[in-house]
Amino acid sequence: MITRVLAHCTVSDLDRAHRWYSGVFEREPDAAPMPGLIEWHIGESAGLQVWSEPGRAGASSVVLGDTDIDAVAARMTSLGIEHDGPQPGGGARILQLTDPDGNRVIFFGA
Repeated sequence: MITRVLAHCTVSDLDRAHRWYSGVFEREPDAAPMPGLIEWHIGESAGLQVWSEPGRAGASSVVLGDTDIDAVAARMTSLGIEHDGPQPGGGARILQLTDPDGNRVIFFGA
């Protein structure tokens, strides 16, 4: 039985990604289980791993649910992360971001 899901994004520069994703999550990573890997836990059954794998960097996507997309957009603006603001998508509202390597990070919610 599957009990946990860990999405992942591959990056070329783990230090740069550490700073970017720490801003997105508003906290430092929860774990660094091995060299080249940091992760944020979202509850007990989900999380995001950020891997240093330069040859595959920029080809990942992750979708994260949030209760207040407008607040997420405002926070990203305050961090200097460019975006086009919340848009309709998939029966909800979405906020599309791109990390420094080109990975897509999409927030969805109300």
